[in-house]
Amino acid sequence: MKDALDAAPDAASLAERTPPRRVLVSSYRSAPHVGGQGVYVRELSRALAEAGCEVSVASGPPWPDLVPGVELIKLPSLDLFAEDNAFLALRWRHLRSRADRGEWLAHNTGAFGEMTAFARRLDEFLRREGDRFDVVHDNQTLAPGMVEISRRMPVITTLHHPIAIDRDFAVAGADRWWKRLLTQRWHDFVDTQAATARRLPRFLSVSEAARRGYAERCGVDPAKIAVAHNGIDHDSFRPDPATPREADHLVALASADVPIKGLDVIVSALALVAPDRPDLRLTVIGALREGPTKRMLERTGLVDRVAFVSGLSREAVADLYRRATVFVSASRFEGFGFPAAEAMACGAPVIVSDGGALPEVAGDAGLVTPVGDAPALADAMTRVLDDPALQARMSEAGARRARDAFRWRDHAAAAMALYDAALEETAHA
Repeated sequence: MKDALDAAPDAASLAERTPPRRVLVSSYRSAPHVGGQGVYVRELSRALAEAGCEVSVASGPPWPDLVPGVELIKLPSLDLFAEDNAFLALRWRHLRSRADRGEWLAHNTGAFGEMTAFARRLDEFLRREGDRFDVVHDNQTLAPGMVEISRRMPVITTLHHPIAIDRDFAVAGADRWWKRLLTQRWHDFVDTQAATARRLPRFLSVSEAARRGYAERCGVDPAKIAVAHNGIDHDSFRPDPATPREADHLVALASADVPIKGLDVIVSALALVAPDRPDLRLTVIGALREGPTKRMLERTGLVDRVAFVSGLSREAVADLYRRATVFVSASRFEGFGFPAAEAMACGAPVIVSDGGALPEVAGDAGLVTPVGDAPALADAMTRVLDDPALQARMSEAGARRARDAFRWRDHAAAAMALYDAALEETAHA
């Protein structure tokens, strides 16, 4: 399957050769601020629509930000994370719904049940209105209800990265035995996802690293997984010659106390470099709370060197990337790495770890350091900070790579090739 996509035509030529497909993109959460999945749903649905597909998006809350012409089908959840008291959120009407009962019980016993509940709601919806669609393109819900749907109609599943890896880092990072138990309980869905993935027929992975991860950690047959990198929004993330690059300014986008994101490695590297560079500072796109990262900054004396900013618009994030001397990602694993790709598109020199797909994203345009190696990261920072000519070369190469390698129309073309193969197989079944 993977080799077939290497020669896949682009979305425009596919649309000319085949009739429009009626595609339902499904995602249990889809708002743009909910990590990369919200970006993925918006941009995939846009690219499919531009290629001539009839596109609808079925989502639980928070709702996606969709382009005109793409239908939004709301499948409301209990949205228990928004409740002051989730235990008291159950109503008599919810008792009639298996999805509602399951979501409430999972949440109030420390588990994360949104994906299982969403798949049940989607299954119920498609039993009523499934004849409106030719194919379902699911955004990594990976819950048993998706298997039921796949028995009635073609289902393609996007794989971003195996959450088992996040679970392992989160459990290892818990500093109390009871926190480890709670973390394990919250991640109970991981085993369900793996079992579900082994039963689904076709996948589109956003990187070779994610493909390998699902094969190795979940037992998915790699022959069922095609690969196509994500695109990025080139209208928002692009170089601007009028914005000067600032000196001694590092930028990172990372959740402060999520171990897999590697902000601790960046802070450790900064502590090695900062004594010789009095003007060096780090801006982190994210929020700082009481926890290990704040304590680490206080312990290393870097509180005044590190600023945290959150709630930024895409335009403000892009402006920050353009002004950065260097963008740094030290994640221990990324299934793709939108921030690194978007920073490259803005012309920021990029240093990444070799965690997951980050070397795929950076290619020859960025510097790559070993996961968790703060001294190596510090050396790479110093090398780029000290060499304006290297900064210029990396900036040009990164912007060129982002422009050529990360296009949503190419990702949509790969998806449409899978739709056609699935529909052909169904027609001959």
